[in-house]
Amino acid sequence: MAGDAGDAGDAGDAGDAGDAGDVGNVGQVGGGRIPDRIDIPFLTEPDVAAQIFDRTEFGERNWATIWYAWVVLGEFGSTDWINNIVVPAPPNLNDSKLEIENELKPMVLNERPDALGEILGQRKEFMRYFLAVMHSRSHSHPATFRVLTIANLVATMVVMHFKEYHDRPRPSQICPALLPPFPVPGHASYPSGHATQAHLFALVLENILPIGQRASMRIVLQALAKRIARNREIAGVHYRTDSTAGANLANAIFGILNDPDQVPKFTDAMSTAKDEWS
Repeated sequence: MAGDAGDAGDAGDAGDAGDAGDVGNVGQVGGGRIPDRIDIPFLTEPDVAAQIFDRTEFGERNWATIWYAWVVLGEFGSTDWINNIVVPAPPNLNDSKLEIENELKPMVLNERPDALGEILGQRKEFMRYFLAVMHSRSHSHPATFRVLTIANLVATMVVMHFKEYHDRPRPSQICPALLPPFPVPGHASYPSGHATQAHLFALVLENILPIGQRASMRIVLQALAKRIARNREIAGVHYRTDSTAGANLANAIFGILNDPDQVPKFTDAMSTAKDEWS
């Protein structure tokens, strides 16, 4: 999601929600370049130009995933989420210094070398990790990919609101020696966008599955979400309390997003996604 300009920060997938590593953009009309002949355009084929079809609408399934996600984001934005979601203030500066000293420094020293591959792999886009543990891809489960893309945009919008409101400095601003292995995202630390998105992905996917499969997959999905959030701590760009706040925020977002009375388009999208797993 010029440095981190395309990285809606920790908001991880904002710029990459296109296809989470797969080719193309599922749901997009067309899909690729289609060269035509100059001397004999397809339009000149006998009777082709005369075929005019009676269509009265573009059709929901023809919407590109990312653009439909913006439609649902608008519906979510029209709810009273800004007054119904509360993110408590982060710990004060002295507590943040203690957290750096007691938690972040040991992780950076002991865990960063081994975790660096995942840290860099999850820097901008990590939706593919969730698709992978579900044994799916955007083209095999397009409705599932659509609800994840919606969740991604909603999480990005909400988390940026609270980041600006609380304006917590990044750990590396307090302790430059943490030296994150990539440019520090250009927005505040609390709550963690990666944690918010990852936990929201986990909630969405758990609720898509048939009830009998949810308990076991919940363990897998929650562990993945926690691991992604922890990697941001090891990288030195988040505190543990940022991650905890992000997980709590994901629960609050899902409570509104999954309410058919408030965001009916998301409820419909979830219903379609559930059909892919029934």
